[in-house]
Amino acid sequence: MKIVLASNNAGKLAELQTLLAPLGMTLERQSELNIPEAAEPFKTFVENALAKARHAAQLSGMPALADDAGLCVDAFGGQPGVDTAYYATRFGYPKGDDTNVTALLEQMQGITNRRAAMVSTLVAVRSAHDPEPLIAVGRVVVQITPERRGTNGFGFDPVMYLPEFGKTFAELPPEVKNAHSHRGRAAQAMLTLMRERWLDSAAP
Repeated sequence: MKIVLASNNAGKLAELQTLLAPLGMTLERQSELNIPEAAEPFKTFVENALAKARHAAQLSGMPALADDAGLCVDAFGGQPGVDTAYYATRFGYPKGDDTNVTALLEQMQGITNRRAAMVSTLVAVRSAHDPEPLIAVGRVVVQITPERRGTNGFGFDPVMYLPEFGKTFAELPPEVKNAHSHRGRAAQAMLTLMRERWLDSAAP
């Protein structure tokens, strides 16, 4: 089954393609189908992911999968949340993964409560008007390190420390990260939903 991924993020495509491989599904980035990015006017991950999935399904005529993910920092009252991708622009930096990390480390200086959650919400629809979207949420609690550690992954991975491993996401091998990351957990839940709702065609 081919599914359009409502994202142009190459890192997300690579991670999700690996995570959904057991179902024999092939993801195709919306940019490859000349689909523009959808508006994301909402304040919750699930609303934005649903809007992106319906937008991609409408313009492609294919099933669609969307991911809305972000960093929720305890000391910032859960911010930046849905605005994570643009976090650096609040502080005069250009948009980008590296500048996001720079801005976060600067804003965390002197703060002792470094607890945060990485949240991923995946939404899949069979069509633009699917009345029963599949929704899967993955969440992992981390500590924000005072400096970058590791070179794997993307986004905030170099400063997302997992106490149970004693390492940041960027220091973990990809297969370990995928099994324990917020997106990995959401993808595992989505795998279960897709098997139950979309692929189980056995007669009762």
